[in-house]
Amino acid sequence: MDRTKNGIMEDNKEQEIKEKDGKKDLKEYFRAVKFVLVSISAGIVEIAVFTVLNEFSDMKYWPCYLIALVASVVWCFTINRRYTFMSTKNVPRAMAMVFAFYLVFTPATTILGNFLVETLHWNEYLVTGINMALNLSLEYLYDTFVVYRGEMDNNDVAAKAREKENIKEA
Repeated sequence: MDRTKNGIMEDNKEQEIKEKDGKKDLKEYFRAVKFVLVSISAGIVEIAVFTVLNEFSDMKYWPCYLIALVASVVWCFTINRRYTFMSTKNVPRAMAMVFAFYLVFTPATTILGNFLVETLHWNEYLVTGINMALNLSLEYLYDTFVVYRGEMDNNDVAAKAREKENIKEA
């Protein structure tokens, strides 16, 4: 097969595109890992608050869950915005979008969780764990494709990471 300069240049461009796609896939993989790690830390906050309220107060399941959920959401939003999604998106706007997610998620999980614990007598920690797993997966998708869509990797943390990467490549 006879290669011309143009053919070689096209092959090089295709290779560069493949390399960029591979780096993007790896970047998104690590973003998901960071989200899971932050969510685990938020889960620790949630279960700690839930446990204190559940074990040392007379509250029913639902207020314990609700207070613990709010504490973990604030924790998770703050860290994920800066370090996972590395976004400069308007904080009130991003918070409003996350709030919209929880306008649906919170009543659904609170009512269902309360039904499972109070009526069906499921273990309250099992129900809280199921809700936490649902929260992790659904919020990651919502944050990625709704809240931070098109506005990721544009804060000072992302800029420093790009600088580091450029230095490595040079």
